[in-house]
Amino acid sequence: MRISDKKGIRQEFLRDIGDDSTFYRLFDHLPGISFFAKDRQFRIVCANRHFIERFGFTREAQIIGRTDFDIFPPQLAENFRRDDERIIATGKPREGIVELFFNRQGIPDWFVTNKLPVFGRNGRVIGVMGTTQSYEGRKQTLQPYLQISAAVEFIREHFRERITIGQLANLVHLSERQLHRKFIESFGLSPQAFIMKLRIQCACDALQGGAQISATARDAGFYDQSSFTHQFQKHLGLTPLRYQRQFGVRP
Repeated sequence: MRISDKKGIRQEFLRDIGDDSTFYRLFDHLPGISFFAKDRQFRIVCANRHFIERFGFTREAQIIGRTDFDIFPPQLAENFRRDDERIIATGKPREGIVELFFNRQGIPDWFVTNKLPVFGRNGRVIGVMGTTQSYEGRKQTLQPYLQISAAVEFIREHFRERITIGQLANLVHLSERQLHRKFIESFGLSPQAFIMKLRIQCACDALQGGAQISATARDAGFYDQSSFTHQFQKHLGLTPLRYQRQFGVRP
């Protein structure tokens, strides 16, 4: 895409909201916060420095016009697209979305995303804007995270193993009910759902890389392939085999 075309995408978007300024540069001064905005075609029209650098770019022009499918693995891009479509269709925000990623060392990390509709001067939804903050960054400022931090770190390191709620509660000196409440406050998920989400994300990454389904089930912490298939289809609406055929690496 030519530079002039990229400028046109952003200018059209900002003009429709009645603002041709770079207001979003404010987010450059908030450590750990990524900001982005997309138009109705789901193309990125503006982003702050943290968002740009997160994907290895150095200039905003390098990311304008790209979609999630250009910068994320297919399974994550599909999730993001569904969220965006829902926001554009309803005009309602989605807040506190927990998304899981694996870094280059294979260690899971998670991000809390908030997305809001962008309205044009005529009141029509013209896109989506949002902020993303890593758990590691957010826990520095939010008290609920601090209270369950040790439990979250334990899950991060041992999610492939059998973990009991009592074990986690004892680790942070809370009752099981208190632990449950703190997880809901922090992630919008129970501890059990949080662990399952992490295992499913781990399995997705393995299947995309061509791993065998039986080995993936075992490595992600499931008791057997049957329970893995059941949980995988429950969360993604696809069997592991169909998911791998659709999103796996092509030979």
